[in-house]
Amino acid sequence: MTVHVKIVVGLAFTLALAGCAGPTHDLLNRKTVTAPASDIAAKHEIFVATTRQQATKDPRQVFDGDRSLTTSYARVDVTVPKIHQVGAIERAKGSADANPAKQFTASDVVHYGDARQFAKAVGADISMRGDRALVFVHGFNNGFDDGIYRITQIAHDTKYPGTPVLFSWASSAKATGYIYDKDSSTAARDDLEATLRMLAKTRVKSIDIIAHSMGTWLTMEALRQLAITGDRDLGGKLGYVILASPDIDVDVFKKQMIRYGKPDKPFAILLSGDDRALKLSSFISGDKPRVGDYGNAADLADYGVTVVDLTRAKGGDGLNHAKFADNPILVQLLGNRLRTPAGLASDEPDPTQLNDIGQGLGKAVGSVAEVVITTPFKVLTIATGGDLP
Repeated sequence: MTVHVKIVVGLAFTLALAGCAGPTHDLLNRKTVTAPASDIAAKHEIFVATTRQQATKDPRQVFDGDRSLTTSYARVDVTVPKIHQVGAIERAKGSADANPAKQFTASDVVHYGDARQFAKAVGADISMRGDRALVFVHGFNNGFDDGIYRITQIAHDTKYPGTPVLFSWASSAKATGYIYDKDSSTAARDDLEATLRMLAKTRVKSIDIIAHSMGTWLTMEALRQLAITGDRDLGGKLGYVILASPDIDVDVFKKQMIRYGKPDKPFAILLSGDDRALKLSSFISGDKPRVGDYGNAADLADYGVTVVDLTRAKGGDGLNHAKFADNPILVQLLGNRLRTPAGLASDEPDPTQLNDIGQGLGKAVGSVAEVVITTPFKVLTIATGGDLP
């Protein structure tokens, strides 16, 4: 067995065990499970636009991994338990029903008949919650439930002051489904573009986007399409764009950014040199680097983006592929940023705030920690050390 084969087999085995998410589970419980209100921290209403087929074999999944040629719309209500820890997604194991006192639990699902009904509902929620919307685009190997729980966790932990919207494309939720997932994400470009345009027609003032892994490819393609039509900032309503662990070929990303142009609002790339999931993606792609583990931050910053290198920050699992969401201190950093509307935020991070967070990061890791932030203008390094208290 050659060295390359050994590497890919080992990585594939790791992904099969962990993946970008766990095995697909039912979103809805088989039976009603209740918990005292005192055990519930919050209930979040998650609006959904999806290119998945509605699940028929097991309706409790709500939407499965098959592709639809049209976009479907829904709202999922999710409760978060009081015992929740920042950065974690407490989930029921296997086929067990979720206990709202202990796990994230989908308490209700509402389906909308068409885009008009959805636009009316999400528009009303946006107006009620403060005229901002957070669109999350999930990554490779994610079931519908994975995306729902991740955006719930992000909205809850960052204390996002607006309406959470999940764009869920038809991932097969299988570690062996990389090519299927890439094709599914590509097929969803027009649907994401249309969803962003729909949101822009509401009374929203800022549409913030967080995309993860392969979802960043889909997001960049949709932004590129907006740029081609001359509306790259959605009439001034596009807010933050945050690309976490981007699974995009570096040269392709550069071409996308050339077409998009240098951003007018904060546009960040979160990368990590120890991202094991992207090592496999790079191998599959002919040993070409991915943006999410690229070693030349200054090269990327030349295109007008801010690059945050999280290599020396601790991840929540062995893959180091979701540090932005599962490291409690990085979630705090993300939340501090998101709570300031993009139109009011400086292009450069606040060094004082970053140093404060860096001190906390050092304690969380328990040893030397370092976050390097490369902007088009300068490089900031946060280096701290310390033992856990």
